[in-house]
Amino acid sequence: MEKRKVLMLLPFLILPFLAFGFYALGGGSGISAQQAALPKGINTTLPDAQFKGKQADDKMAIYNQVIADSGKMGGIDAIAAKFDLDVKEDQQTAQINEKLAAINKEINTPYAAPKNNAATGIDLTGGFRDNKMTSDVDRLETLMKNMKESSGEVDPEMVQLNAMMDKLIAVQNPDLAGQIYKKSDAKIVPDSLFKAIPAVIAANQRARQGSVVELRLLDSLVLNGVVFPKGHPLFGLAAFSNQRLNLEIKNVRLGNQVIPVNLTVFDQRDAMQGINAPEALLTDAVNGGTTDAIGGLGLSGFDLTTQIAGAGIDAAKSLLTKKIGRVKQNLKAGYPLLLRDNTKKLK
Repeated sequence: MEKRKVLMLLPFLILPFLAFGFYALGGGSGISAQQAALPKGINTTLPDAQFKGKQADDKMAIYNQVIADSGKMGGIDAIAAKFDLDVKEDQQTAQINEKLAAINKEINTPYAAPKNNAATGIDLTGGFRDNKMTSDVDRLETLMKNMKESSGEVDPEMVQLNAMMDKLIAVQNPDLAGQIYKKSDAKIVPDSLFKAIPAVIAANQRARQGSVVELRLLDSLVLNGVVFPKGHPLFGLAAFSNQRLNLEIKNVRLGNQVIPVNLTVFDQRDAMQGINAPEALLTDAVNGGTTDAIGGLGLSGFDLTTQIAGAGIDAAKSLLTKKIGRVKQNLKAGYPLLLRDNTKKLK
């Protein structure tokens, strides 16, 4: 009876100790957050490699490391040779070394001049004649020798063949044929060609004999080693001759420099020297008639009053003659002109 009671109370004594042990070992607390965050399956994170020595930082360090390794291998080979140990070389490396040695031998071999042939004095095979080719080469050399000897005779078939080949070349290459068959052009006088410089009249002007006419460049220009930019003004001295207004440009100013030049003005419309001046002839005729009319005036008599009046008329006649005698030509702005540099050698 007492044993039964002890067995009935024994579980109540053991259960508290089991519960305490289970709780102490982490039981009943559920799954922690760290365990829940752990990935399932294979671990894909690998640790970094751990080198015994310092890792090379740049290319030069790698070269130095290779040299050091080569020194170590050389030391091993020296030790092996000292103890009569047979170190076998790689077969592929040995073959490469043999080929390199053969190439170096061929390169270093002195050149042997080929023997000349007795027939023509020239060895057509370049010194590498084969026995099988000897007869063919000799026949070819004999044929060439016969052709040279009979070169004085004209073969009509060869002439016809050459003419046909020339025609084929002319059809395939028209430019080359034009250069070959181009006829000689007429001789050109060297002084008849020159490269002109474009210019225009700078503004509306009225040119007279001895007046200054302003021009403007339409392109950059080099005179006496000085560069004049586009739009630079030029000034020429006017002189009338046979309905042409000739301009002489002897000096050009650039900043504080005065550069001596020698430029001739051409009219771009008719390519003649000077500017076309149709008004000059009409004005000349009117001036001549007026001068003749004034010259015809005169007073006869020898009294003092008449002489004074005659002196006044002569003075007025001289003044009027000078005033009327001035030839004028209106120049419009933008009138196209061409300039020739006379200091340059004409082609």
